[in-house]
Amino acid sequence: MTGDLIPGAAGAAPAAAPVDPDLVVSLDGVGVRRSGTALLQDLTWRVELDERWVVLGPNGAGKTTLLNLAAGRLHPTTGVAHVLGERIGRTDVNELRTRIGLSTAALAERLPAEERVSDVVVTAAWSVVGRWRESYDRGDEARARALLSQLGIGGLAERRYGTLSEGERKRVQIARALMTDPELLLLDEPAAGLDLGGREDLVARLAELAYDPDAPALVLVTHHVEEIPPGFTHALLLREGGVVAQGLLAETLTGDNLSKTFGLPLVVERSGDRYTARAA
Repeated sequence: MTGDLIPGAAGAAPAAAPVDPDLVVSLDGVGVRRSGTALLQDLTWRVELDERWVVLGPNGAGKTTLLNLAAGRLHPTTGVAHVLGERIGRTDVNELRTRIGLSTAALAERLPAEERVSDVVVTAAWSVVGRWRESYDRGDEARARALLSQLGIGGLAERRYGTLSEGERKRVQIARALMTDPELLLLDEPAAGLDLGGREDLVARLAELAYDPDAPALVLVTHHVEEIPPGFTHALLLREGGVVAQGLLAETLTGDNLSKTFGLPLVVERSGDRYTARAA
């Protein structure tokens, strides 16, 4: 008798469940704890290839923690997390991160003010901040400029990043996140700090991206329903690290769900593909 294990027999290692290739993010009962504090609790969530998700919640709800988990920059304390078919904790996260576009306030703070705008974008090809001795081919340079043009700031390619307005910087950051042609794009409060004009311009640019069938799966974190671009399909509402509601945007973004999420009575109104919220 050989020593081979028979599938299903006692002592056999359980076969890993196949991962649905259409799932970009798959979280099952995920929890994240740091210093004894639960940042996420028993969270189950699925993002498919053609979906555009908005994640809403108050400060401390776990939105940024969730985004860092989806970006492969954080491991779950409990539960199982798959991103782009790879299980977090059992894969080379450095390789995985090259397949994910990420724009966060923490990353934005590291971008050198004296860097040329085109270099801020192209350096994402090497996953570095600040151009030094890396070599970029003409294709990289052309893609960086094309992305800037797509976002309406092609004329700023030779400017110094530090001379741009806040709205212009936000668009440069999104261009950088798109530089590697990612399969998943994660945006953490991209409209934060913008005036009304800057916000509306950015929302329009993100709507174009959302409607583009060739664009990657999108996840956008925000505090404000007014910042949800047209073309977004789903919503996840978080409070104190747990899920209040999730699903199709129009069915999830209700006054009742938003009131539970933010802890006060709210009224949600819809005009076309845009939403507003106010106290009841």
